[in-house]
Amino acid sequence: MAGGAREVLTLQLGHFAGFVGAHWWNQQDAALCAPSEADAPPAELCPDVLYRAGRTPHGRETYTPRLILMDLKGSLSSLKQEGGLYGDAQLDAAIAWYRGPQGGSPRTREAALPNLPPFSCRQGKLTTHKEELCPKNPYLQDLRSAEGVLSSDGIWRVKSIPNGNGPPPLTTATTPKPLIPTESSIRVWSDFLRVHLHPRSICMIQKYNHDGEAGRLEAFGQGESVLKEPRYLEELEDRLHFYVEECDYLQGFQILCDLHNGFSGVGAKATELLQDEYSGRGIITWGLLPGPYSLGEPRKNIYRLLNTAFGLVHMSAHSSLVCPLSLGRSLGLRPEPPVTFPHLHYDATLPFHCAAVLATALDTVTVPYRLHSSPVSMAHLADLLNFSGKKVVTAAATIPFPLVPGQSLPDALVQLGGPTAWTPLSACRDPCGTRFFAQSVVLRGLDGACHTSRLAPGTPLPSPLHACGTGEDVLAQYLQQQEPRVRSSAHLLLAPCKVAPPYPRLFSPSLSQHGLVLDGSPPGAAVESIPVLGALCSSSTLSRTLGDLARDLSTLDVRRWASFLDAGVEQADVEEALEALGSLARCYGGGDGLAD
Repeated sequence: MAGGAREVLTLQLGHFAGFVGAHWWNQQDAALCAPSEADAPPAELCPDVLYRAGRTPHGRETYTPRLILMDLKGSLSSLKQEGGLYGDAQLDAAIAWYRGPQGGSPRTREAALPNLPPFSCRQGKLTTHKEELCPKNPYLQDLRSAEGVLSSDGIWRVKSIPNGNGPPPLTTATTPKPLIPTESSIRVWSDFLRVHLHPRSICMIQKYNHDGEAGRLEAFGQGESVLKEPRYLEELEDRLHFYVEECDYLQGFQILCDLHNGFSGVGAKATELLQDEYSGRGIITWGLLPGPYSLGEPRKNIYRLLNTAFGLVHMSAHSSLVCPLSLGRSLGLRPEPPVTFPHLHYDATLPFHCAAVLATALDTVTVPYRLHSSPVSMAHLADLLNFSGKKVVTAAATIPFPLVPGQSLPDALVQLGGPTAWTPLSACRDPCGTRFFAQSVVLRGLDGACHTSRLAPGTPLPSPLHACGTGEDVLAQYLQQQEPRVRSSAHLLLAPCKVAPPYPRLFSPSLSQHGLVLDGSPPGAAVESIPVLGALCSSSTLSRTLGDLARDLSTLDVRRWASFLDAGVEQADVEEALEALGSLARCYGGGDGLAD
């Protein structure tokens, strides 16, 4: 199974979480399948932390994400709920039969699936209701054809895992030319997901619709009520037990959850369940918000504010750590322009673009608990950042990290400046004047030859960074220099962040194939990997961010939005959330740094 890895179980709750998750898993897949050179250093990241080895009923070995995903009816497009990895017609029928008439979760492990009774054993008249299938996305059709991994018996062959402990090669197909989906072809996250999922991964909430104006999961109370229903609660518990029981050492759970809609309520109940059932395990929740919003949609904006406030309050109560992730600059009612990056050009109205940027940051800041050898676990990372009740943190990143060919890391860091130069990714405003309490920083994707200064002996040193003997010392000295009284953890990795298709083409033409900043004419090759600096921070900016959210909430007359209250939230709950937000904000206003 995991071979001693410290496993993490991922939960994705909501459709925007699905977009971020699809990019995240595509990036993991790209890193797993990258060709390894003979003189390449050992892999730094352990894929077994996120993936599980398994076997289909036909005896084929698989390597799939350790993932539970919840979304709404109509959100999968052409992707089957049971996935395509284990599928042939007979097995699909068996799974569908065994799910029962109410669509409940399967009640056997995968090894038992071949023993399910075929339809021919059932008695009585059979009536078939056929629903029109969604057309397959052209990108996925081309991808499946190019992979050449579908056998004559209908079983998908899984690629080998050159840098992990996955199964042996099951195909000899040559690596196809990268295929690029068009923005117009992307309607849902499954339109660009290139990773096969286990049949126990996808859990659909059939009582709410993804499309249309009616039957939407739009309020926190609706989401809470979903996991109060035995049908959905038992299905989630069944899937949790399936994945958890096969783990040797479970670190904990990482949750990607929509904050702006009713999935904030689903996330609140899910974190409460995890805290009750798996006490002592780390629970890190990433609260996701799509791009900037418009004042022309007052109902949607009010619901977004209420859902975000309730979600942050409830999920922080049951999580080890909560981090909002957004390309917007505010959690409140006043719209702000999206954040910008010098070498990244994205369309903030497209979830496909926004999710790609957030997934890149997420792939970097989660590095500490995914390393092959590291004393940092999810719980340790949370303990570093959440002391004194500060369980909400912010994320920031430099995407890509600006390095010119021939430049050293000390040169680049001196040129970059301090943490205020990092782009905030947690809907916080201008970070100038921010006081930091704790931070975890990851810098990845720089060649080892540039980690230290290249100055000739006897040359005056431009900064103390140029005197450091290793890249790790350079990064640690930089953080100490910028924030001398802050609890800091730093990691420096050689492995870059993979941005090959279906990752959208967002990068400046001045970047090289590996994300370095060029001075001359643009290169012909597309960007395939980039260096990234990512950070999780506990800082005073949250006092203002959470305080502004509380003030906006206090100005609302919730009685005007009776439908939100009708969804299961009472006026007393609003007042309690307001008080909790104020309390959270005050945690970040005092002095709890190392100097105090």
